[in-house]
Amino acid sequence: MRVAPRVWIGFAIFIGYVVVIGGIQKFSGVPYPEFGTSAENVFRTAVLSLGVAGILLAITTTLLGWWKSALFEQQRSRHKWPIFVPVIMLLAAVVNLAYTDWSKIDALFLFAILLLGIFVGFCEEMVTRGLLVVALRSKLSEVLVWLISSATFGLMHLINVFLGADFGGTFMQVLLAFGGGTAFYILRRTTGSLILAMLLHAVWDISVFTSSFASTGTSPASLAPILILIAGVAVVWSVFKGVEPKHATEIKRVSAQH
Repeated sequence: MRVAPRVWIGFAIFIGYVVVIGGIQKFSGVPYPEFGTSAENVFRTAVLSLGVAGILLAITTTLLGWWKSALFEQQRSRHKWPIFVPVIMLLAAVVNLAYTDWSKIDALFLFAILLLGIFVGFCEEMVTRGLLVVALRSKLSEVLVWLISSATFGLMHLINVFLGADFGGTFMQVLLAFGGGTAFYILRRTTGSLILAMLLHAVWDISVFTSSFASTGTSPASLAPILILIAGVAVVWSVFKGVEPKHATEIKRVSAQH
């Protein structure tokens, strides 16, 4: 690590990310409810903003020297069975894709959505369950690392109100995103890799955008986010029970030396 982890660094990166994403998307002139209505809108809003943010995140992570700690765990969770929570999310994404009328999706829109998924998976996971986790582990217990990283991931979606979304729907999105963040955290801790969480995040967002754009009917997976929230919060304790990740111990040691 070129720079010793500090809690404030993680929050500074998070705030900077939100400002960059929000600023570019607001400047696009496309209101949030219309983000996914056409390939052009997807490119002008999500793809552009996430692409810029991704480059900035890659530069920041390199300058900090946090790539290894952000992407990998030295020690996985002792209990692996909670992985069923992100598995539920994966199955729900598959169902969403099955309930998509692919005849209504042209090549350009599909390309835009694929880029969106790749960029959002990298950016949002790197910010909240990558760099922020590294920063939080410099001082806090793993319980608080999970709680704060999942909460910030949920609160990140409040920016949608600034972009034209209604508050009621956004509040529910924030709550369900907390559950999604918990699922991604469980996947990181049980597999030892943030990369798998990035991939799952990408698949989930792609499925949500495609099924919303060209749905063949109400997907049976529409209630999955609520199930994921309940199940994730119910079992996440077993992921960090009785063990602190070796990276957390190492991060605290490095921070103390600086």
